[in-house]
Amino acid sequence: MILRVKVKPNAKTVSVEQLEDKSLKISIKSPPVNGKANEELIKVLSEFLKVSKSKINIKAGKSSREKLVEIYD
Repeated sequence: MILRVKVKPNAKTVSVEQLEDKSLKISIKSPPVNGKANEELIKVLSEFLKVSKSKINIKAGKSSREKLVEIYD
């Protein structure tokens, strides 16, 4: 499964919101420095989707706010 994710780093609170276009908007506290935001994104997604972190891969957009995230079964 591939998800389109819009990330908002440096947020005050962590939240996950589903948008009308079926993408997810995820607010995270980590700054977009040295992959910290991507690490937190994977952690938040794993908790939200109830899957292991090892089953989540950022397929595209590692340095962008809009990402394609692949979830392995």
